[in-house]
Amino acid sequence: MQKHPASETQKSAKPFLKWVGGKSRLLPHLIPALPVGNRLVEPFVGGGAVFLGTDFSEYLIGDSNSHLIELYRTVAQQTEQFIAMAEPFFSEAYRCQERFLEIRSTFNEANEGPLRAAQFLYLNKLGFNGLCRYNRAGRFNVPYGHHAHVPRFPREQILSFAKKAQRATFVNADFASVMRMARPGDVVYCDPPYLDRDGAASFRAYSPGEFSFERQCELANLARELAGRGIPVAISNHDCDAAREIYSGATILDFSVRRSVGASRDARGQAAELLAVFGP
Repeated sequence: MQKHPASETQKSAKPFLKWVGGKSRLLPHLIPALPVGNRLVEPFVGGGAVFLGTDFSEYLIGDSNSHLIELYRTVAQQTEQFIAMAEPFFSEAYRCQERFLEIRSTFNEANEGPLRAAQFLYLNKLGFNGLCRYNRAGRFNVPYGHHAHVPRFPREQILSFAKKAQRATFVNADFASVMRMARPGDVVYCDPPYLDRDGAASFRAYSPGEFSFERQCELANLARELAGRGIPVAISNHDCDAAREIYSGATILDFSVRRSVGASRDARGQAAELLAVFGP
């Protein structure tokens, strides 16, 4: 049975990760604009704000960042074990550059598993500005954030995520592969690395490799293809000339949002964004 993605009285859980481009501040704009459907498909889950803020019956959650999907699967399937491994990192003993670099090095050499997932959460919370960044060799290279206090361990948010995740399937795959898994009755929401704003560059290093302009065009063409099969697709991006050109034919909604992550407080301000909705 199809339903609206969120009720007026629903109080959504908050993401337990800090994520550049997170959509928590945009939910009041995004949720009313999403079409009704049985399942939400997210090829770029990021911090998970839209997943947590909506109320679909099912979810197909994807991302090309294998560490991120590993973390979400671990939280969903091994919740208590994950908490037991992650919580000790949130102490004074680990609030220093020496321990941070030690954990970062271990993380980059580790095989998959609950411990690496716990380390990823620690690196996210203790790293600079909550960035997730990789070098050309695919190694996580965010520097230490020099926090004045130990960040709070997000136990309640983790438990809320784990509960919601029982309705979700998590897939580590390229966005095109995830979008091709969509079926009639689904709604697809895409939050790709953003196009450069007119005259300003955007952050793109969420996972190893670049997200090129050609991939932006591929995403828009896939959205048109799915809409032609009766599957609506909504895409977030900067409100810029390039985006409006790429998304020609879509219904465009525009709004502004305050950015909460930036290199400095002076760089954090209002940003014009859009939501392009490709309907059947």
